Amino acid sequence: MISIRQRKGIQTTEVSEDYVAQEENVKLENKLSSSCTNRRLWTILSFTVGGTVALCTGLLTSVYLATLHENDLWFSNIKKYIEPVYFYIYTLFGLQAIYVTALYITSWLLSGTWLSGLLAAFWYVTNRIDTTRVEFTIPLRENWALPFFAIQIAAITYFLRPNLQPLSQRLTLLAIFMSTFLFSLTWQFNQFMMLMQALVLFILDSLDMLPAVKVTWLYGIQLTGLLLVCILQFFNSMILGSLLISFNLSVLIARKLQKNLKTGSFLNRLGKLLLHLFVVLCLTLFLNNIIKKILNLKSDEHIFKFLKAKFGFGATRDFDANLYLCEEAFGLLPFNTFERLSDTLLFYAYIFVLSITVIAALAVAFRNLSDSTNQQSMYKMGEYRIGLKPETAYNLIHTILFGFLALSTMRMKYLWTSHMCVFASFGLCSPEIWELLLKLIHLYNPKRICIMRYSIPILILLYLCYKFWPGMMDELSELREFYDPDTVELMNWINSKTPRKAVFAGSMQLLAGVKLCTGRTLTNHPHYEDNSLRERTKAVYQIYAKRAPEEVHALLRSFGTDYVILEDSICYERRHRRGCRLRDLLDIANGHMMDGPGKNDPDLKLAGHPRFCEEIKRNLPPYTAYFTRVFQNKTFHVYKLSRNK
Repeated sequence: MISIRQRKGIQTTEVSEDYVAQEENVKLENKLSSSCTNRRLWTILSFTVGGTVALCTGLLTSVYLATLHENDLWFSNIKKYIEPVYFYIYTLFGLQAIYVTALYITSWLLSGTWLSGLLAAFWYVTNRIDTTRVEFTIPLRENWALPFFAIQIAAITYFLRPNLQPLSQRLTLLAIFMSTFLFSLTWQFNQFMMLMQALVLFILDSLDMLPAVKVTWLYGIQLTGLLLVCILQFFNSMILGSLLISFNLSVLIARKLQKNLKTGSFLNRLGKLLLHLFVVLCLTLFLNNIIKKILNLKSDEHIFKFLKAKFGFGATRDFDANLYLCEEAFGLLPFNTFERLSDTLLFYAYIFVLSITVIAALAVAFRNLSDSTNQQSMYKMGEYRIGLKPETAYNLIHTILFGFLALSTMRMKYLWTSHMCVFASFGLCSPEIWELLLKLIHLYNPKRICIMRYSIPILILLYLCYKFWPGMMDELSELREFYDPDTVELMNWINSKTPRKAVFAGSMQLLAGVKLCTGRTLTNHPHYEDNSLRERTKAVYQIYAKRAPEEVHALLRSFGTDYVILEDSICYERRHRRGCRLRDLLDIANGHMMDGPGKNDPDLKLAGHPRFCEEIKRNLPPYTAYFTRVFQNKTFHVYKLSRNK
């Protein structure tokens, strides 16, 4: 009986303990369920608020820049050849809203909080002198292209995330393709920018920091988008002969040839990597030369002549290359750029984030090359593990390469400074960056990470508002007006005194205004990627060279010219130094000695004729036989060409 009672007691105890355990499990499940529900609700709320802030920020930036443009130029009061030009203007400023929103989203994707996106947008606006030119130079093709480039970067950042659902991956690939295609369609420098992007992918793929399959997809999208643009641009030969197409094909071929590239010891892999680099370089040059010889392509010759002269590998007398060399926009990035960026704390934050991520990237790259079995981009330093997400690695190498591009060529700084806003804001709001830093200085604590990633961005936002908000309000209230009476008088005269089908010749900059304001036909325009158009422009510019009147007349009439516009600001130019004035570039290209005191190359000769743009104003018989002055003011002289041959 005792034993039975004991057993019963034991059974009763066991049952009661099981019941308590079940009850605790139910409570735990309820707690977890409640926690998951709360977390889901918080995620939805955060996404809704962040998305709303993104849209509002983009729209406000667009309205702000459009208002500054109107206040500065009073553009609505300037006479348009056709009314739909407003559609063109509103579309451009609408794209600016998309641009800022894309920067916001990229920073948000990288950091995990929309606060970083807000900080990126604030930095973009407060540094607008160095991040955009849209408020004072609307017609630039980069203003159409850069918003699509920003969308592409945001889509690539999301695409490189691990464990994407198949549907999400397909939609992201579609977004990457569409943005790549539109970017390539709208900017003449698309192939060079995407070549930089391909180099980013090549570096990270070689160091095993990106999934090879995704890299292959991105190479394919670049090739497909560029070839489609080539077709739509009437088989633009400059695209077919681009280094990007040759490079991407070479990388894909080299990867097939070297199948065991990512195996072996550190020295073994390093040797394979150097060999891979050599193979890709040789294949790229070989394919590029073959394509150009087969298709007889010369569209990008001036670019390579410009690069050769810019980096000290020999001077050139090529007119088109020297046009780039003499423009300030294609010179080195001025040092005062960093002073302005530092004034908003952007440059300091950027260097801080860049330093930490570079250290992490070097550590991970070393680990990947040392251990062929490693698949997680992790490196153990002491007792801590250093990791670098694929999307972070991509944006890191992207900002470094485009930084070098901006330092070498000032015009390209707008690609770098906008991404600088994204990268700096991401780093300040990233838990991974703060975790790595705090671990390295032995102050790691989860609460400290949370405090740092939210408090510092908020303090910077408050600083930016305090320092720049009053100035921004003053700019919005300051009203100016476009004032160029000589140009207005010229456009009015063309509209009222010349036939609608008249053909005009002149400088590229002026003819763009003639087309916009009068709708007249032009002999040349700034589509400088086409070799025949470059030759035509050079021929038209002989009006500023030392050429005989009958030669200039024959050249202009060969393009069907009825009127030619001469500008004193070009004929007597003083803005550029000797050797960089347009008339000097023409003299050098024609083999003539330059005007004024200074040295000339020994093989240059005295011209047999005076400068055309100066001599024609004397109304001498050799000139009046071919040209009749029909309009003049303090800036412009318009001559009608005779029909004589």
